[in-house]
Amino acid sequence: MITFNRPPCGQNAMIYLKEAIDNHKICGDGAFTKKCSSWLEECTGSSKVLLTTSCTHATEMSALLTDIKPGDEVIMPSYTFVSTADAFVLRGAKVIFVDVRPDTMNIDENLIENAITKKTRAIVPVHYAGVSCEMDTIMNIADRYKLAVIEDAAQGIMSTYKGKALGTIGDYGCLSFHETKNFSMGEGGALLIRDLKNVERAEIIREKGTNRSKFFRGQIDKYTWVDAGSSYLPSELNAAYLWAQLEEADKINQFRLECWNTYYNMLEHLEKKGKIERPVIPDWCKHNGHMFYIKVRDIEERTLLIRYLKENGVNAVFHYIPLHKAPAGRTFGEFRGEDRFTTKESERLLRLPMYYGLEQKEIEKVCTTLEKFWE
Repeated sequence: MITFNRPPCGQNAMIYLKEAIDNHKICGDGAFTKKCSSWLEECTGSSKVLLTTSCTHATEMSALLTDIKPGDEVIMPSYTFVSTADAFVLRGAKVIFVDVRPDTMNIDENLIENAITKKTRAIVPVHYAGVSCEMDTIMNIADRYKLAVIEDAAQGIMSTYKGKALGTIGDYGCLSFHETKNFSMGEGGALLIRDLKNVERAEIIREKGTNRSKFFRGQIDKYTWVDAGSSYLPSELNAAYLWAQLEEADKINQFRLECWNTYYNMLEHLEKKGKIERPVIPDWCKHNGHMFYIKVRDIEERTLLIRYLKENGVNAVFHYIPLHKAPAGRTFGEFRGEDRFTTKESERLLRLPMYYGLEQKEIEKVCTTLEKFWE
């Protein structure tokens, strides 16, 4: 069976895990955490990067930093993972869903302005599959209405928009290092902070509401509870595992792009025959090969195709069920405007196996099996 995903592992992972254990330092903010954070700052150009226990927690931190309160409204696409919405629901906000663009499955930037009310506090663009949203329009709207922009760049590490790293354009950016992502620490994430004036409070929130970070830097002689916060620090073991991959980041990224391009080229004829649609990469975006998906005719054809692929040794999966269709989505959110594409396009989308280490012959088998399905 060709599996859908296999978590990446750097060649020095076991060495670094042993080093962390031997140093008797396995809680957060040790040497490996600092190495990862520094690498991410250099890679993205972000003013400050804080490693977190998950992208979910990075998004929760951004909601706290933006002072989201009960009754506020936050605009986002419905086609996203539940964490995008949960971070703001936990603050008492109402989630306002708007439709996606059918080409990229990203939020339709031209529909955001009509969804804004006096209660709107933030826009949360989600860079689906590591392909950037149209950020110039989104930032222009945010500036005019004085709204925060929190980028869900969970899938966007090493992707860019007009040369800018995803997660660095808005006020905050949130990365994921879950086992399904290009780089993994099992469970983990990072918060990217654009403006240095927000760093101190972010450190306090991340350290359970204490000024402990300043204490360890020798800036104060004792630390205490100064704000609301939680425990958002990942274990040093997780950071050590991640660091082994970041050392090889260019190689891993290039490998995924080569896999993506192989899929794209081998499936061209199926698109020309009208059987599938391949992903669209806008000119403004440099993507990271995070995901390769196809779109088929409808949900019935997709269901048959998933079954056929599985019977022939290929594990392919669909993705999100739109949040506004979920029970919690109806309770905590509202779809504003017409659902022209979110539901229809999500029901057509099928993700193909993609991971570091996927072999050329396995990609060829996936593509050949797809061809046989339509034969």
